[in-house]
Amino acid sequence: MSHASLFSPLQVGPYRLQHRVVMAPLTRMRAERVSFAPRDLNAEYYGQRATAGGLIIAEASPVAATGRGNPATPGIYSDQQVEGWRKVVDAVHARGGFIFLQLWHVGRVSHSSLQPDGALPVAPSAVPITGEDLLAMTAHGKPEPYETPRALETHEIAEVIDAFRIAARNAVAAGFDGVEIHGANGYLLEQFLQSHSNLRTDRYGGSIANRARLLLEIVDAAVGVCGAERVGVRLSPYGVANGSGEPDPMPLYSHVIRALDERGLAWLHFIEPRSSGAGRAEVNHQNVPSAMKLFRPLWRGVLISAGGFDAASAEAAVAAGHADAIAFGRYFISNPDLPARIRHGIPFTPYQRATFYGGGAAGYTDYPFHDEGQRP
Repeated sequence: MSHASLFSPLQVGPYRLQHRVVMAPLTRMRAERVSFAPRDLNAEYYGQRATAGGLIIAEASPVAATGRGNPATPGIYSDQQVEGWRKVVDAVHARGGFIFLQLWHVGRVSHSSLQPDGALPVAPSAVPITGEDLLAMTAHGKPEPYETPRALETHEIAEVIDAFRIAARNAVAAGFDGVEIHGANGYLLEQFLQSHSNLRTDRYGGSIANRARLLLEIVDAAVGVCGAERVGVRLSPYGVANGSGEPDPMPLYSHVIRALDERGLAWLHFIEPRSSGAGRAEVNHQNVPSAMKLFRPLWRGVLISAGGFDAASAEAAVAAGHADAIAFGRYFISNPDLPARIRHGIPFTPYQRATFYGGGAAGYTDYPFHDEGQRP
């Protein structure tokens, strides 16, 4: 037993959190649609959810135009995007909160309509996402089957690494307290990790060490910019989102986690398998392992877990030492004052899935506070 609680302080890198209720990175698709820069509405949304000494992991943000897989997702590769994010960061810091930016490249989880010049999405190998229920988001809003992506040439991988490095530098310029590398949910870095989507024969494919190389090189690039204590990584072992899934995840993820553990990072962040794919539909996968319980022995640093928690199960996970903090996603959408609701046993406002993605203030900044006097 750790004897910690959701409301005991936690040291995360150089930052001392006053509680352990973390806001998970949540794609909402409400950036400006031409520049892909955050807007004043985005700053209002994050400011509502900031608390003194609380941690927010801002939504996944493409590190390059080629890394985009949805319309209206904010990027972190242009000056205008940096300026937009600065407003968000300032809103969170004004309330005494901490905020990291999640760095993202979707790889094959995209469509040519969203790519520069209508090019095919890139991936480790020319392996498409298949499955009747798996469809690509398109620029015109109509879901379509995924295309066969173009395999990255070996020399292009250096450009991907550099895009993450520049994105980390841009995040620092915007005032973020650090960055999280998105290595989960079937996106580019997980595509490189997993054997069914990575059929390469160069130094980035084949063995587990080779398949893990890109993730680790990108982590090292971000560390070179921010320092290890300001870099986190998100993984989804046993996840099945966006066509992901490794036949035997234990050898792969044990290798990756041990390698990350050596780097002294700010945190490791798991998506629990029971909630894999929760962004698309209501899920509660049965008979799946617990990532935090399986891999906690391999990780000496701060461990964040996300996926399907309520107040009681979050408190139990922290008390048992399975995780040091719990990230909430869907309930942070509908409860801007979520930490206070958990602390005082106040019921949660239900979320409305129909307004998760795109749109304006409805379903974004109009959810009620239990005490409207707390609204920023």
